[in-house]
Amino acid sequence: MSQPEAWLLGRVTDVSDSIMPVAHSLVQARRELMTLQDELLTTECRISPGGAASIGFHIAHINGSLDRLFSYARGEHLTTSQRNYLAHENTIATNATVDELFMAVRNRIDHCLTQLKTTPDELLYQSRAVGRDELPSTVIGLLFHAAEHTTMHVGQIRTTLKVIRGTA
Repeated sequence: MSQPEAWLLGRVTDVSDSIMPVAHSLVQARRELMTLQDELLTTECRISPGGAASIGFHIAHINGSLDRLFSYARGEHLTTSQRNYLAHENTIATNATVDELFMAVRNRIDHCLTQLKTTPDELLYQSRAVGRDELPSTVIGLLFHAAEHTTMHVGQIRTTLKVIRGTA
């Protein structure tokens, strides 16, 4: 039997119960991505079946979106570097090696898990402005969105790989 999903393995050390589902989602995503790293070919990473986003794009996008969403959760505006990354995610995905993409996303997820450990419950419902239009959110809203957005892209990676390989 394979290992249970992260949410069935108990608490993530030093993460508040209030945001434990976020930590579990990120731990699960990291685990699934690292499993894929060992089996994914560079050519598979760059294919866009039927015009869909490539696996490489999804990995680069997970890295960038987690960086941006967790910055907003800290109450920060995006840096020039973050805006540049957003504008060039597809180019980054095309030019980076599979190992570089996976190392960057693993490091980003680890950084996010560290941030979760230092996020006190008192901050969770504080308002946060998102994007140039400064749309309203909260710390907890941003963290939960980061988790669900990441898991959505991991699912898209798995589906895209099945399409590329022609498997059920």
